[in-house]
Amino acid sequence: MSVEPDAGVVAGLDAWETLPVGQQPQWPDASQVRRVRDRLASLPPLVFAGEADALRAQLAAASRGEAFVLQGGDCAETFAEATADNIRNKIKTILQMAVVLTYGASMPVVKMGRMAGQYAKPRSSDVETRDGVTLPAFRGDVINGFEFTAEARTPDPERLLEAYHTSASTLNLIRAFTTGGFASLLRVHEWNRGFTSNPAYSRYEEIAAEIDRAIRFMAACGADFDALRTVDFYSAHEGLLLDYERPLTRIDSRTGLPYDCSAHFLWIGERTRQLDAAHVDFFSRVQNPLGVKLGPTTTGDDAIALIDRLNPTGEPGRLTFVTRMGAGKVRDLLPALVEKVTADGRPVTWVCDPMHGNGITSANGYKTRRFSDVMDEVAGFFEVHRALGTVPGGLHVELTGDDVTEVLGGTEEIDDEGLALRYETLVDPRLNHQQSLEMAFQVVELLRRA
Repeated sequence: MSVEPDAGVVAGLDAWETLPVGQQPQWPDASQVRRVRDRLASLPPLVFAGEADALRAQLAAASRGEAFVLQGGDCAETFAEATADNIRNKIKTILQMAVVLTYGASMPVVKMGRMAGQYAKPRSSDVETRDGVTLPAFRGDVINGFEFTAEARTPDPERLLEAYHTSASTLNLIRAFTTGGFASLLRVHEWNRGFTSNPAYSRYEEIAAEIDRAIRFMAACGADFDALRTVDFYSAHEGLLLDYERPLTRIDSRTGLPYDCSAHFLWIGERTRQLDAAHVDFFSRVQNPLGVKLGPTTTGDDAIALIDRLNPTGEPGRLTFVTRMGAGKVRDLLPALVEKVTADGRPVTWVCDPMHGNGITSANGYKTRRFSDVMDEVAGFFEVHRALGTVPGGLHVELTGDDVTEVLGGTEEIDDEGLALRYETLVDPRLNHQQSLEMAFQVVELLRRA
């Protein structure tokens, strides 16, 4: 028997339209947007409320130090790259990292992809100028095209429908990969053995050998490896474009409460977390587990105010703070933030985003990051939590399963000239497959020191 929603709850979902709202496109035809929203509202949900509830329970475990979160995927997905090979390679990379982290942390790893919905991106300016021509900024495939023409850059609401259908096909393939044997522990371990057999990564061979011995021990004890052929894998994206999120919000028939069924986990970005603005208001009203990005300007009072709005009752697993301080600032700025929140007493899952605070421009003009800076912020994150006796709950990483050259350094020693070989991102630079695995092995070393 379904539970009828409260009329006030449903009406509240539209309150954001009366509030200041940042980072939204200037749609040329409001009536067309309304038609597209009505169509989205009539389509099946992409995820289900019960799945979001299961993720909330796992995030609650991570806040207590009983699990570790790994969230990875593209800075901005594109429709053209939503191919079977690209999706498989990203899943493969995250699964490989997760096996290493599961062993190193001696606890379950909560696996989340920045996938099946990460199509909108905040921008520092509404417009872009090239050679005296000014056009709307590229805000992601769900809004407009990357090509620098007036036609491509004009926001097109029909793209919301394409984002929905592309997300649906991506989720379909993710579910097939993670339940059909592709995610088997034995298969993933074999992939990692291939990685460490490369002499360049010999420093990680000892950890890989330990995992190998652990698996052989499990086999000798009669472990049910058939039960380890499937994994839970959750979708996540920044809840930026409210004309997409609102029509995909549905009332759960079990409880009469609203869930944003575009993804299991949504986060509010650093640019849209204003307490009196639309994003915080809208997401305060849905039941999904939520994240908020916190940059170096965040104060302890800011964090407490966000808890008051997004998780006033202190529900475990409801709220994740994703910190993005920068390698040079994390050790100085994070402690006061963590201390203030810890003193409040309401549970928060702390996750480190070591990517966004470490952007630089290479000598030859590429937007990039240094792998050493990324890992230094991760190390600082662990050091702060170890010193305070709090829980470092996980990692939030921009990565791809392909051999791109977008981030400097790593054992492969990608340099400024090397960036030009396969620099493919349309927005932010991502760790490639090898750098992602190297991160996982280095995090195991950090966990052991902790």
